[in-house]
Amino acid sequence: MSNTPGAGDYPLDQAATWPTADIAAAWQRELPGVDTDSIGVITPIWRIAKVLADERRRTLSRLGIDPSTLDLLSVIRRAGPPYELTTREITRRTLVTPGAVSQRIARAEQAGLVSRSPSAASRRAVAVQLTDAGHRLIETTVRELLEHESQLISALTAAERSSLTGFLAKLEHSLVEPPQGEPAG
Repeated sequence: MSNTPGAGDYPLDQAATWPTADIAAAWQRELPGVDTDSIGVITPIWRIAKVLADERRRTLSRLGIDPSTLDLLSVIRRAGPPYELTTREITRRTLVTPGAVSQRIARAEQAGLVSRSPSAASRRAVAVQLTDAGHRLIETTVRELLEHESQLISALTAAERSSLTGFLAKLEHSLVEPPQGEPAG
């Protein structure tokens, strides 16, 4: 059996290397009248997402941090001084369930990356603050991660990155509902 795309050996492990135009043409041939315009957009996004997710996973593993801890520490660090948020605010900003946020905080607290205390905002609220170790870890991680990811998109010019950012934002906005309580536009 040949490894050449289109040589009659579908499904192929190499199918991910087929140009999207070939995939669309094959579906147009096999299912005449089916709209295949999405293939040229969604298939490359899907492939790129897989490559980028794998790259991020490898980089985070090398840096010794898991994605959920990165997410937790990042959201607190981006809040600015005093690098503290309530659990409710963390839940809102990460779009993760309250139970998952609680588990993330507990793991990060055990690791000495965050501390919890009563919030000044409300008697019932709990404030989560970065520790010195958490602050150092997130800054080191984000610097290295963003430097690596900047290299991954270096094939694009600044103008191309700007255009792509706009196109992706428009597509994301059309597909993702805004969090509850936030305006759609």
